[in-house]
Amino acid sequence: MSRISMLTAAVLIAALAAPAAAQNYSEAPMLAAKVATGELPPVEQRLPANPRVIPVFDQVGTYGGTMRRAFNGPSDRWGPTKMMEERVVEFEMNLDRELSLVPGFVEDFSVSADSSTYTFTLREGLRWSDGAPVTTRDVQFWYEDVFLNEELTPSIGELYKSGGEPLQLQIVDDRTFVVSFAEAYPLFLNVLAKESTGRPGLDRPGFVEPFHYLKDFHPTYAAPDALQAAVEANNVEKWTDLWDSRGPIQAWWFNPDMPVLTAWRVATPPPADIVVMERNPFYYGVDQDGNQLPYIDKIEHRLFENQEAFNLMIIQGEIDMQARHVNPGDFTLFKENENGGDYTVSSWVNAQTWTLIPNLNVEDEVLRGLFEDIRFREALNIAIDREAINELAFSGLGEARQAGPISGSPNFDPELEKLWTEYDPDRADALLDELGLSERDNAGFRLLPDGRRLAIVIDTRWEDQNPTLELVRQFWEDTGVEALVRLIDRTLYTERVSTAAFQIRYAPWDRSSIISADPRLLLGWQTFAPEYFRWWNSDGADGVEPPADHAIRDVWAAWDAAASANTYDQAEGHVQDIISIHRENGWLVGLVGETPAVFIVSNRVGNFPPDLVNDDVLRGQGIAHPQQMFIRTAQ
Repeated sequence: MSRISMLTAAVLIAALAAPAAAQNYSEAPMLAAKVATGELPPVEQRLPANPRVIPVFDQVGTYGGTMRRAFNGPSDRWGPTKMMEERVVEFEMNLDRELSLVPGFVEDFSVSADSSTYTFTLREGLRWSDGAPVTTRDVQFWYEDVFLNEELTPSIGELYKSGGEPLQLQIVDDRTFVVSFAEAYPLFLNVLAKESTGRPGLDRPGFVEPFHYLKDFHPTYAAPDALQAAVEANNVEKWTDLWDSRGPIQAWWFNPDMPVLTAWRVATPPPADIVVMERNPFYYGVDQDGNQLPYIDKIEHRLFENQEAFNLMIIQGEIDMQARHVNPGDFTLFKENENGGDYTVSSWVNAQTWTLIPNLNVEDEVLRGLFEDIRFREALNIAIDREAINELAFSGLGEARQAGPISGSPNFDPELEKLWTEYDPDRADALLDELGLSERDNAGFRLLPDGRRLAIVIDTRWEDQNPTLELVRQFWEDTGVEALVRLIDRTLYTERVSTAAFQIRYAPWDRSSIISADPRLLLGWQTFAPEYFRWWNSDGADGVEPPADHAIRDVWAAWDAAASANTYDQAEGHVQDIISIHRENGWLVGLVGETPAVFIVSNRVGNFPPDLVNDDVLRGQGIAHPQQMFIRTAQ
């Protein structure tokens, strides 16, 4: 079976959700009890006139129960986030791994013949989790006061431009809004399917923000004294610190009062040892029988300190459904304990490659020159025995490969997949000698032209990947390159990445299924050319300008051409040009990829789909619709 299949653009755009078959809706008993006491309106009044029908993977579920998961600290929100996201439009995958594009919280959408104008209609009667109506006033607020606000969004990213101009928004009525571009942008729906869950500060178009709530924390609407009081009460320095994914007000993860559209909302936020999410009584989705989703009442995320503690939770049967932090290298351990833990080890395919990412903008001038030399990049690659790493660190479950689109992706390039992946230490030695690095110190390490040892710091935050990096260290040492592995916590790692303060960083190279949905890793964003990307993405206002003949400019030109192509097929052709440029330059050191995404699934969890594709572009386990999963023992 291919890893993933992409339907034609025409089918994608036409794949609109059908109305619910039933007009008499059912609800969870815990909500029915609140209706009976007058705490909530009846379910028919809480649902939109045309709810979204979410497909169940096996059977209509039963209400109730608590799903048990785990997290390792307040910054570890991505696992919970991908259980929760709701988008303008989103990818949907069937069990044959075929993708379609369907409306999310909008009722429908249409695209003009020239792909420059997109019209969206909100579902009639859509409500926030506090019961307030969702209207285009929320859309206008997002656009005018968040997306275009230079304090919250200092620059508009290139993914939201065509012809060099950012998207324009027009409000038609209470439910309808139109997004237009200066030129054609046939890839925009793909971008939205991944990016429309975003937040200010990263230019991501979420399209709605709860105006009735957030206006009290925005200087356009809030009285200065009241806004300053909110700043002081939340122990931040300025009003913008109240916002973004880490803000104590706008971040759903930290603020139970923040209205959301998601199936659950946080009830007990971090830094609690057990973070609790409870069902949203106004969630807009139902199953085919008209049962309001989600089926599950609550999701609990229990704090763990280290990998061993998390593994113990698994084998003791304390995890109901999770892939995050589940190390494929422990596959045998998990399989051996399936019966005792009353769970099943289920595998998807990871659309990623574990990768060493040299920083072309590294501060060290000598290293920067080496990283820019294709001979050095080839030497770093071929000095590594990937087959050994796959066998010893990944139990032989992955593939030795270069970073790039996964097999089965519409953007797959077999030559890129195999670029410099054959172990050839003799050629690596010859290339390093050719670069003038033939002199060695007493320990056998090569010397740089300035007399320093050729030592490279590798930053990582993945403790479970230590065996991989130990092997890399040994292979590079064999050819005279010292690798200094530095394990740091997620917060510091993220800071180093965002400020380009790393020499080489180790990370899973993901977003490798549908490249056009988020090509930024390939464009240099927080990867191999972070300062160059910052310069390009800010129209020269920030970052470092690359040399006039640098190949990164060809990458950007290819994306600009894709973003303003006349047709979807033409746009995808330009995306493929980006892949080709990467193949010609080899900026990365991919190691092992297409490993199993190992899910631990309790036997009491129903409707967990097998054998899908795990990718950030597809929003991880979100592609499985957690709303339709249920607890079998729930009464």
